[in-house]
Amino acid sequence: MSKKQKAVLVGSGLVGASYAAWKAFFPWIGDDMKTIRVLAKALKQIGQNFEKGRTDLVMFEENVARIPKKTFIIFEDRHYSYEFVDTMANKVANIALTWNLPLHSPVAIMVENEPAFIWTFLGLRKAGLSAAFINYHLKGHPLIHSIKVSEAPVLIIGSGDEHLQSIQEIASELPEMKIYVMGKKQQDLPAEYFSMDEILHRTLPVPLSKLCRGELNMRDPVCYIYTSGTTGLPKPAIINHSKIMAASSFWRVFDYNENDIAYAVTPLYHSASFSMCLFNTIERGATIVLRRKFSARHYWEDVRRYNVTVIQYIGELCRYLLRRPKSDLDGVHKVRVAFGNGLRIDIWEEFKNRFKIPKIVEFFGATEGTGIFLNVTGKVGAIGRMSPLMRATVFRDKGHQINFIKFDNRTEKPVRDSKGLCIPIKPGEVGLVICGVNEALYSGFYKGSKEMNDKKFLRDVYSIGDRWFTFGDLIYLDQNYDIFFRDRTGDTFRWKSENVSTAEVADVITHIPFVRDANVYGVTIPGEDGRAGMAAIMLRPEDEQITDEKLRTIYSVCQKELPAYARPLFLRFMREFIVTQTMKNRKVEMVEEGYDLEKVNDPLYFIDHKNKTYSPLTSTNYEGVLSSKL
Repeated sequence: MSKKQKAVLVGSGLVGASYAAWKAFFPWIGDDMKTIRVLAKALKQIGQNFEKGRTDLVMFEENVARIPKKTFIIFEDRHYSYEFVDTMANKVANIALTWNLPLHSPVAIMVENEPAFIWTFLGLRKAGLSAAFINYHLKGHPLIHSIKVSEAPVLIIGSGDEHLQSIQEIASELPEMKIYVMGKKQQDLPAEYFSMDEILHRTLPVPLSKLCRGELNMRDPVCYIYTSGTTGLPKPAIINHSKIMAASSFWRVFDYNENDIAYAVTPLYHSASFSMCLFNTIERGATIVLRRKFSARHYWEDVRRYNVTVIQYIGELCRYLLRRPKSDLDGVHKVRVAFGNGLRIDIWEEFKNRFKIPKIVEFFGATEGTGIFLNVTGKVGAIGRMSPLMRATVFRDKGHQINFIKFDNRTEKPVRDSKGLCIPIKPGEVGLVICGVNEALYSGFYKGSKEMNDKKFLRDVYSIGDRWFTFGDLIYLDQNYDIFFRDRTGDTFRWKSENVSTAEVADVITHIPFVRDANVYGVTIPGEDGRAGMAAIMLRPEDEQITDEKLRTIYSVCQKELPAYARPLFLRFMREFIVTQTMKNRKVEMVEEGYDLEKVNDPLYFIDHKNKTYSPLTSTNYEGVLSSKL
């Protein structure tokens, strides 16, 4: 047994018995030792960052002073040093100062994965402002909502005609907003828009006084990252200093250091690339490679070209890579660690072995959440572990505690005992993930009303009056205390790496004149991660005939109003929905039946991009439809 393992045993009160004896009775204790050791390392650094007030901006400026010429960002074969990014950030800060906005005011940015995203964010931070990251895939009402709910008086749009077009289509809804556009000359823009490029060109990179940032308060917002919740449209999750400081040290679990080069292809407007990949890179003074959009074809070419050592993944990304034709170059790279979430057990070993990945570190968390799991033992398919020993050590404080309670899928509520309290699960059972809340650092989960934030609390869990954050996810805890993701609950599902709000999709469909009601849910497709969208539709009683025109209209509306990942792949037309005692539409039976022709007697349709409509799903085309790229 190593000295570190002995130290953990001593600190846990396990003195007096040999490690071998303990392992004989508790075969999982070795995995505990490893997990506790690496988590303790990360938690120690997080504590030091808190004590020293090392915010994201402080870490970045330390690197500018220490390693100014070192490459910070690689993008499309161009290298951007820490010093250059700081220069651009200072320019953005000086521009932001002219807006005369109050401290911590949000500014909306709608920018793809490019260096401008990073220096725009850092520049806003230097000016004492926060950033609201707008999903550039959104259109129509969801886009209007995302911008308005941020309460940002200024919007910065990245380069790309499609983004400018999306904003111009809703411009009448944003009459008071100042809009700055990258990649365009002033002469090519409407008079009411401003060319960010031209203004940057004539702005001096004079560093602003640190007084512009105000005094450090761990509750103050750094940015807002949008997430789809149970109430429908995207909600801006509050990412404050405490969350950024915590996230920026987690890659120490695999000794991420300044010699590493990380590859980020998932959107920076999501927490995985932003909080984890970007800020761990800044914390260690390392290098990050950005790609505007993920490309399975060019993925490993980039990894080899830029000598990438750490890749950040999502499960769907791994499946896309595995679908590419095998090559003799598949395992030729310098990658030492793959870090991410959503890598399912059915492809874990295939991905690791085919591409010769030495180490996979899977994590699990929620953007607005208060806790995180890390699988540092390499257990295939696991998202982490939680044993009695871990609860007694690194997770003993309520603010760090993560628990699992029994959940009834049919009522969609936790199971409670005779006293009205929740029931913890045992090994071998499935449960709902809940996490303690550090009340001293709590400033809300979302930018919004108290009522909206309160919906993320589960109350009267272990005692009357207590409150815990609920992830809305179900996990399976095995006999060795390893944790495996099982499913989402409630009114969201995940598809193409995005959270889809069933209420948002249903709202779009029910605005179609001939639709009486819509019930949206996620269904599984063999060989795909997550759940694909399916909409059960009731037509108005005076016009219940399913026609080609109606199917084309549904297709057209979904294409216009919804991002690609949220568009239903299947339709089911019903005369009546099953409802609960509280008159809510039931989904359990429909989710179980899915699009199975043997279980469903109602008319079923699949999305048909070739003919720009929804076409009948039949026994003749069933297999072909499922094997195609819907």
